[in-house]
Amino acid sequence: MIRYVFIVLCIAAPLALADSSTSRVNGSIHVAPSEQHGDVSTVNGAIRIDADAEAADVRTVNGSITLGERAVARSVRTVNGSITLRSGARVSGGVRTVNGSISLGEEATAGSLSNVNGTIRLDRAHVRGDVETVSGDIDVGAGSRIDGGITIHKPSGGWFRWRERTPRVVVGPEAVVSGTLRFEREVELYVSDRARIGPVQGAEAIRFPGERPPEHQRVL
Repeated sequence: MIRYVFIVLCIAAPLALADSSTSRVNGSIHVAPSEQHGDVSTVNGAIRIDADAEAADVRTVNGSITLGERAVARSVRTVNGSITLRSGARVSGGVRTVNGSISLGEEATAGSLSNVNGTIRLDRAHVRGDVETVSGDIDVGAGSRIDGGITIHKPSGGWFRWRERTPRVVVGPEAVVSGTLRFEREVELYVSDRARIGPVQGAEAIRFPGERPPEHQRVL
């Protein structure tokens, strides 16, 4: 009898782990508050991980992804859609989208951030690695920290016919960017006189007082 129970448990354990993952083609996915989950993936649909919930790899193709307050994930990826990490949310790996914005709330953390199009915004948040984009604006809000650097890549291919738009990068008061700020194309770089940044390549930093650079400074 004991041997039979042991065999049943050995078979059931992998099934239970498999059941903790959710994958579908069409439709949104919702992970309830405080729920522990495995991988979460869909093709056409949004994904919402509620407050204090945990998930492994969170992925969609056409849809936004939102991590609620203090939610935890291993990685977050979409192709067409925005990504939002609310206050205290944590992603140990990369946060990536192609066409969409990325927003980190207060005390949110991520391993790295990257997109092609769309604003990347940090609000007293922490990125342990690099922040990369091609044509998006980057707003490193007051008190935020990037342990790596910032890179804006040069657009490649005829796909970027609208690339004449100049990305805008703002590093706010008490913000820190420890690594190199590397720009492979023209950008507008504004850095608070109370911020700390690493070396700058490919642009000239314009220092500003106060909380935000004046909007009229923007080069059109």
